[in-house]
Amino acid sequence: MNSLLLPTYFPSISHFAVMAQSENITFEMEDNFQKQTNRNRTYIYSPNGIQLLNIPVKHAKSAHQKTKDVKIENEFDWQKQHFKSLEAAYRSSPFFEFFEDDILPVFEKQHTFLMDLNMEVFDIVTKCLRMKLEFEKTTEYFHETPDFRDFRYLVNGKKDANSFEKYTQVFDDKHGFINNLSILDLLFNEGKFAMDYLKNQTII
Repeated sequence: MNSLLLPTYFPSISHFAVMAQSENITFEMEDNFQKQTNRNRTYIYSPNGIQLLNIPVKHAKSAHQKTKDVKIENEFDWQKQHFKSLEAAYRSSPFFEFFEDDILPVFEKQHTFLMDLNMEVFDIVTKCLRMKLEFEKTTEYFHETPDFRDFRYLVNGKKDANSFEKYTQVFDDKHGFINNLSILDLLFNEGKFAMDYLKNQTII
């Protein structure tokens, strides 16, 4: 399977399930940025249930701006807020401390462009998963993709109807199982077993 995906911020489990089950990965680099999508957001399991972590971005003057040209609004201390939220959510999970040092660079290094940050996130998470990731990047935008399985729709969580097997989550005794959160939820709860989980899920 040759899969076409959009780089997002700590992508959903469905994103990584596709990657774990694909022979080849191509990242879409020529799309237009759309608000209210996972290009600059992710969802975690907080003590109060599902929580959105959103990266503030600088709004373009024109209506159409490519995602690769979108700049992060670093005047807000979003990195500190996001890491505090992750600590509150996962400090007591089995593998948070094991991976904490690996993910810290995301919250310490300032990026100018959102795409650069998202690509670094991919690099860090695939190393945590011990996933060998070789990928290509698009050089133009295709509406029709006969050479790929097109998973670009996963960037819009509302269009992602994948439902996965339950695993133990930190606060599931309070709020039950929450499906298809950020890959961080699976990583912190399942650790070295996360990769096997991803390979065994059904993608629609």
